[in-house]
Amino acid sequence: MASKSFFILALFISKIVIGSIGFVNADPSMVVGYDPMEICIENCAQCKKMLGSWFDGPLCAESCIRNRGRFMPDCEDFASIAPFLTKI
Repeated sequence: MASKSFFILALFISKIVIGSIGFVNADPSMVVGYDPMEICIENCAQCKKMLGSWFDGPLCAESCIRNRGRFMPDCEDFASIAPFLTKI
């Protein structure tokens, strides 16, 4: 009998504690310094490694600096890297 009432009391207390915590915002930029310009330049470097001489890395990095990291190149998305592709 005592274990059943203890279980109900523990369940009730845990429900109150969990309910009072609320939702957690799991945004990584809150924990570490998230700099979109740095991520943009790193993406340019990654694309340069993947595509080699077909990709104009310095032009991509200049675009990151000019746009303050608002434009993120994605190496697998042709539309985002099309301005930086070169003809060999």
